[in-house]
Amino acid sequence: MSEVVVTSQTNLRNEVRYGAGHSFITDEPVAAGGEDAGPDPYTLLLAALGSCMSMTVTLYARKKQWPLEQVTVRLKQNRIHARDCQECVQSQEGFIHRIEGSVTFAGPLSEEQRVR
Repeated sequence: MSEVVVTSQTNLRNEVRYGAGHSFITDEPVAAGGEDAGPDPYTLLLAALGSCMSMTVTLYARKKQWPLEQVTVRLKQNRIHARDCQECVQSQEGFIHRIEGSVTFAGPLSEEQRVR
């Protein structure tokens, strides 16, 4: 089971504590009223998703004994108006957060291994 404790500090800054005494600071960029003292929530979400993807691929390659040397996950988050989303079947109000990404592999993998 994972648990984090988030405690507000000054302005928009927060301390995040987790695990065996680990901690880090989150904040908003200056343009959003923060002090840019740490990653913002969207960056943390992308980091969590990208880390999960990288670890999953690494564990899969390790289990298959494939010569994977490195995984690079590149993610980008955009916010669009719901009314601009033609595929949306729910409300056309508010915003939709779209995450786009790519995954690249380093190492002497076969084309078949890269596709899997």
